[in-house]
Amino acid sequence: MSTDRINVLPADGAPLSMPEGLEARLRDRLRIAKLRAAPRTLTNRLTLGLALVGPGLLVMLGDNDAGGVVTYAQTGATYGFSLFIPLLIPLGFIAYLVQEMTIRLGAVTRRGHAEMIWKRYGAFWGAFSLIDLVAANILTLMTEFIGIRVASAVFGVSYLITIPLAFCFIIGILLFLKYHSWERISLFVAALNLVFIPLALCAHPDWSAIGRTFAGGGWAVPGGLFSASFLILVSANIGTTIAPWQLFFQQSCVVDKGLLPQDIAASRRDLMLGVVGMVLVAAAIIALAAQYLHGLPNAASLGDNDVLSAIGTHIGRAAMIIFALGLVEAGLIAAIVVTASSAWAIGEAFDLPRSINLEPMQALPFYGPAIAGTALAAGVLMLPHVPVGFLNLTVQVIATVFMPAAMLFLLMLLNDRELLGEHVNSPIRNALSIGVMVLLIVCNGLYGLVTVFPNAL
Repeated sequence: MSTDRINVLPADGAPLSMPEGLEARLRDRLRIAKLRAAPRTLTNRLTLGLALVGPGLLVMLGDNDAGGVVTYAQTGATYGFSLFIPLLIPLGFIAYLVQEMTIRLGAVTRRGHAEMIWKRYGAFWGAFSLIDLVAANILTLMTEFIGIRVASAVFGVSYLITIPLAFCFIIGILLFLKYHSWERISLFVAALNLVFIPLALCAHPDWSAIGRTFAGGGWAVPGGLFSASFLILVSANIGTTIAPWQLFFQQSCVVDKGLLPQDIAASRRDLMLGVVGMVLVAAAIIALAAQYLHGLPNAASLGDNDVLSAIGTHIGRAAMIIFALGLVEAGLIAAIVVTASSAWAIGEAFDLPRSINLEPMQALPFYGPAIAGTALAAGVLMLPHVPVGFLNLTVQVIATVFMPAAMLFLLMLLNDRELLGEHVNSPIRNALSIGVMVLLIVCNGLYGLVTVFPNAL
C-alpha cells in the first residue's frame, strides 16, 4: 500500500498525517484550483471543464442501462413512431430537475444522500430508504447482467465466461483505482453508449414519421390510454429515466469528487450534457425499433434476445453486432454506477470510511456489501432458466414505484434552510418537483388498478 502522505506542520513542528482518502480528494481539488487560477485561455477553460465533468454524464448515460435499452426497444416495437419519442423531452427535463437537486445538496453539505436521510430523519427512515435502494439495486443489477448474458451469445462466447469477467472488471476498478481514475475509465465506458445513435442513423428511420410525432401524429394508442400494456410501458419509460439509485449515486459522487458550491454551475452543465445524451440515445433506440420491429407479435414482451434476433433479421448481422456491443456497454456502465451507489449508501448509513480513494484493505466494510449484492445478481444470471424478458420490464416499473418516497426525502432536504442556506429550492422548483411526485403516484396507482382489476378503466 502506498505510504505517500500530505503532511502539514503545525506550530509545534510535528507532522500531521491526513486520512488517505482525504489526501487523494485534496489532490483532485488542488488540480482544479490550479486550473481556476491559470490564465483564462481557451485551452485552460476546456481543461477545467473536462476536470469538472463526471457525475452528471455518468448518472444519465448509466441510466440508459441494459434494461432501459430493451424497454425503449419494446416501446418502439409496440407503438412505432408514437408519442413516446416526444415524451422523452419532458422526461429529460424531469431527470434534470431531480438530479440537479442532488448536485446542490452534495456540493453544499459535502454529505451523501443516505447520510443526510439517516442523520436528519432518524434510523427508521434511514433504514427504510436504504432497504428500498439495496433491493432495487440488486434487481437492477440483474437486468444489467441479462444484457451482458444475451449479447455474449452473439459473439459465440458463453455467459459463464462473460458474466464473471464483467463482475471482475466492475469490482476491480472500484477496489483498486482512486476516484479520479475510476471516474475517467467509467466515462470512457459510458461514452460507448452513444453507439446507438449512428446505428439508428445508418438504419435510415422515417424522418417524416418522427417529425409528425412532435405534431401529434401517431399518438393514438391501441387499447386506449388506460390499457395495461400502455401503462406498463409508460411506467417503465419513467422508471428507466429516473430511479432511486441515481439520487444516491450523484450526490455521493459529487462528495467523493470533492465538488464545492462554486462548482455547481459547471456540474449543472455536466448534468445537462448527460441528459441530452440520454434523450438522444433513447430516441435512437425507439426510432430503430419503430422502423424495423413495429408490428412484431408480442412486441411488448420482447426480451434482449428477441430484439437482437429481430435486428439481425431485418437490418443485418453487422447491425446486430453493434447493438450487442451497445447492450454489453449499457449493462457494464450501469452495473459500475449502481454498485458504487450501493457502496456509498451503505457506508454513509453506517458511518464507515467511504471513498473510492481508499485502499481495498482499509475499506472492506465499505466495499463488501456492494460486492456481495453485485455477486448475487451475477450469480442469479448464471443460472440456466431465468425469465429475462419479464424481469427486464418489472425492474423498470419497480423503480417507478420506489421513486415517490425517494423524491419526498430529497424535496424535504432541499427545503431545509439550516442545511442549504441560499441554495434551498425556489417555489417554482418545489411546485415542479411536487408535480413530478404526483405524476409518479398517479402512474403507480393506475398501473396497480389495471393489474388487479383489468376491466376497471
